[in-house]
Amino acid sequence: MSYPPLRFGVFLAPYHKLGQNPSLLLQRDLELIRHMDRLGYDEAWIGEHHSGGWEIIASPEVFIAHALAQTRDIRFGTGVLSLPYHHPLMVADRIVLLDHLARGRVSFGFGPGQLTSDAHMMGIDTSQQRRMMGESLEAIVRLLEGEVVSCRSDWFQLQDARLQLRPWSQPNVELAVAASISPAGPQLAGRFGAAMLSVAATREQGFDAVGYHWSVLEESARLHGRQVDRRQWRLTGPMHLAESVEQAKKDVRFGLLAYEEYLRQHVMYPEAPDMPLDEYIDGKNATGSMIIGTPEMAIRQLERLQEQSGGFGCYLFSGIDLADFPATLRSYELFAQEVMPHFQGQIKPLQDSHRWTTEHSERWTSQTASAIGKAMEEYGGDEGSGPGLEMPEPQQSNTS
Repeated sequence: MSYPPLRFGVFLAPYHKLGQNPSLLLQRDLELIRHMDRLGYDEAWIGEHHSGGWEIIASPEVFIAHALAQTRDIRFGTGVLSLPYHHPLMVADRIVLLDHLARGRVSFGFGPGQLTSDAHMMGIDTSQQRRMMGESLEAIVRLLEGEVVSCRSDWFQLQDARLQLRPWSQPNVELAVAASISPAGPQLAGRFGAAMLSVAATREQGFDAVGYHWSVLEESARLHGRQVDRRQWRLTGPMHLAESVEQAKKDVRFGLLAYEEYLRQHVMYPEAPDMPLDEYIDGKNATGSMIIGTPEMAIRQLERLQEQSGGFGCYLFSGIDLADFPATLRSYELFAQEVMPHFQGQIKPLQDSHRWTTEHSERWTSQTASAIGKAMEEYGGDEGSGPGLEMPEPQQSNTS
């Protein structure tokens, strides 16, 4: 089956191991994005969190505005704005401002909010967050489309609300819905013609649901008269690469178990493994829930995701401190050098050209030898001078 060329990027919550200087960690996030921009990555999605100690970016819009000035090509997305935490007019206004500053190099990703502790601090009932997200999104989309909106919910009110600025992007800023296991995200994406961010695509339940999610999205889009495109579908997954599996395993001793312990405490995750770390990593690699290994293993993982999904548009690294910073930069570099071109149509033409020249190597070497022989013959054919050349007279030395 033929799939469209893939784009690549990072979904940067971020996940930073405790015990490190937060100011330096934020600078490292910026350095990672600059590094990715230089390497030709396409996208960076920045998260919003307010508790837990690991995910330390509180405002994706502020971070993105700062990063825009330090990059050239990479596109940014809010990954994601938690809509129940904000008044919808404020969200729409900030996104349009960011779109103008970015000159279209930004997408609006949104969700209900992940950390229960965040919602608790704001007095939000977590059982109502998905409803609140839907109510907010409906108002935001109407505002982005230029409507004057008056509406009332139990948690916000709009009265003759309108945006002063139209989006810089035409016809609108790209919308993207976060989806994990349930069909709620795909249904919402289809309803508004939005892109989908499958943030649990490599976890067992998420992987099983990938194809189903797209069918839900397509059906929802059809019911609401919207157009959707697989090329705008992003799948995320954890990955760390090195020159060998052994080196990759050694690298992730830095942060793998600490990251999974954080998920167990704050998000819900299986119990801690009762086995040696190397054996645990082998199990992760076998299921594809995480890839700790080589570029060849990354290629097989992406092919597996393409087959399971039926085709998607962009793969996003999960931005996790699995390894220390130098090893993390090297992982992204290896991926750009050896994995990305495999899925962007850049490898086969090189291989075909090499194969063609190799198959006719005797012809090329024979022609080269003949051309060299002819040049030498012409050069030596008239008292040692080539055609059209005058050889200078030898100069006598004044030394005795």
